[in-house]
Amino acid sequence: MKIAVIGCGFFAMNQLHGWKGIKGAEVVALCDRDPARLAVAGKLCSGARTYTDAAAMMADGGFDVVDIATTVSSHRPLVELAAKHNVHVICQKPFALNLSDARAMVNAVAATGKTLMVHENFRWQSAIRAAIDEVRSGAIGTPFFGRISFRSGYDVFSGQPYLAEGERFIIEDLGIHILDIARALFGDATRITATTRRINPAIKGEDVATMLLEHGGGVTSVVDCSYATRRVPETFPESLLEIDGDKGTLRLDAGYRLTVQVDGEERVRDVSPPVLPWAERPWHNIQESVQIIQQHFVDCIARGEQPETSGADNLQTFALVEAAYLSAREHRTVELASL
Repeated sequence: MKIAVIGCGFFAMNQLHGWKGIKGAEVVALCDRDPARLAVAGKLCSGARTYTDAAAMMADGGFDVVDIATTVSSHRPLVELAAKHNVHVICQKPFALNLSDARAMVNAVAATGKTLMVHENFRWQSAIRAAIDEVRSGAIGTPFFGRISFRSGYDVFSGQPYLAEGERFIIEDLGIHILDIARALFGDATRITATTRRINPAIKGEDVATMLLEHGGGVTSVVDCSYATRRVPETFPESLLEIDGDKGTLRLDAGYRLTVQVDGEERVRDVSPPVLPWAERPWHNIQESVQIIQQHFVDCIARGEQPETSGADNLQTFALVEAAYLSAREHRTVELASL
C-alpha cells in the first residue's frame, strides 16, 4: 500500500513512524508548505517524493492512500481533492470546521467507493482497548454508568502553539477523543449537557469541560477534560475510566492499572503500553495508538471492511462536539437528533 502524507508538522511525525512500522505500507510522497518541515520528514522517509503543493502531488499520483495531517481549516478541500483523484483517505481530527462540511466530505469519498477513516486514535490506545474488550465481552454485565476522565496540567502548547490561539480548545482538540471513547464503550449518545471554563489566561479557548451524556442503550456517562489540573504525579496522557455494570465494575486507574470486580472477586492487570523503538515517554501511549489505528486501516482495506472510526461513524463523534459547545453556550441540554 503506497501512502502520501500531507502535513509534516509536530504530530505527523508519529504517523510517519507508524507507517514505517506496518508491513506492506510505504510512504512514497510527502507534502508540506514549510520546506524545513518537509526536509525533516524526507530524511525519515528516504526515497519519498516531496512537494510543497498538494494539488501537484495529487496530479502526479502513484499512491493508494492520502493521509491528511494538516490543521482543520484545510481538511475539506484536501479530502475533496483526494476524492477527485480516487484514493483512500485518512484525515486527522477534528475532521471539519462544522457538521455541514463533515457530511459533505463523507459524501464526497463515499461517491468514489473508496474508504475514508478519521484518525481518531484514542480508542485505539492499548489500555483503553483492553477496557473496551472487557466491556464488550460482558465481563461486568450490562453497563449503566461510566466516567471517562482526562485531567492534566501538561504544557501541550509548547509543541502545538496554535492550540492557544483558537476560540475553541479543549473539547475540539482533546474532548473529541474522550467523547469518542464514550461512544466506543457505550454506543451513540442521544442527549448532552456541557459546561466549560477557561482557567489559563494565556489562551483564547476553554481549557476545562464537563459533559453529561445519555446514551441510546441506557447508559449515563460523564466525560470530563482539563488542561488546568495541577497534581503530582502528572498523568498525561492517560484517560481514566470508571464503569458500573449490573454484574460488576471496571476501573482503569493512573499507571495503566485495569481492575475488574465481579461477585466479590477482583482481577487486576497491568495494561501499560509498550514504548515503541521510535517513541518516548509520556507520549508512548498515544504514539503506539497511531500505529495501531493505521494498521487497522490497512487491514480493513485488505478485507473490504469499513474502519471502526470511518468518516460516517465519526459524524456521530463530531456531532457530540458541536452539541457540547451549543449546550455550554446556551446553558441547556441538546438533543443530538436536532443537529
